Amino acid sequence: MGQAGTARGRPRTFDRDTALAAATRLFWERGYEATSLNELTEAMGIRPGSLYAAFGDKKALFKEAVHAYARSPVGAFIGVALREEPRAHHAFARILREAATIYPDPSHPAGCLTISAATNVTVQDAEIAAFLRDLRNANLVVFQDRLRTAQQDGELPPNADPRALAGYFAVVIQGMSQRARDGADAAELAQIADLALAAWPRHEPGRSLRQL
Repeated sequence: MGQAGTARGRPRTFDRDTALAAATRLFWERGYEATSLNELTEAMGIRPGSLYAAFGDKKALFKEAVHAYARSPVGAFIGVALREEPRAHHAFARILREAATIYPDPSHPAGCLTISAATNVTVQDAEIAAFLRDLRNANLVVFQDRLRTAQQDGELPPNADPRALAGYFAVVIQGMSQRARDGADAAELAQIADLALAAWPRHEPGRSLRQL
């Protein structure tokens, strides 16, 4: 008869959330391709077998890390602004200004994980490149939908192009992420945000929102 209370199989000896947070930070800092399994297991404080048992392979771990990042305050701020701000201009102003503060924050790796982790992905890991591209394109669709609604509500003039405007703001956000990784501080990024907001389409003089 075995010992009372002995569980079937070896019990997990690490905190899964802590290990995932360590992996997320490493991927964020170095990108997917440049992060090795040895570096991951060392940062996570686990053996390779435990990594595979708890998370699957490197691709599965990375995807889980990206989803965890997207739920965190530093990864979710875009969606939060779009949900909380009643006017589109206020939402995009908030997004750009919060990006200027979040991306260079020294408490975590610079920039945005879903933007920076996509660099130097090889042909063999095309699945990861497509995964990140699909996430960014999904955000672009959300931008477009919000701007089309703003146009229907009269917040944007009829001659504005919501698709082009969404692409413009997406490019600015991606550029701000890269500038943060290159050493730009919050003051510089805030100036970029203000310049970008100056491109917001305006109504023709003398015409009110109700006339459009």
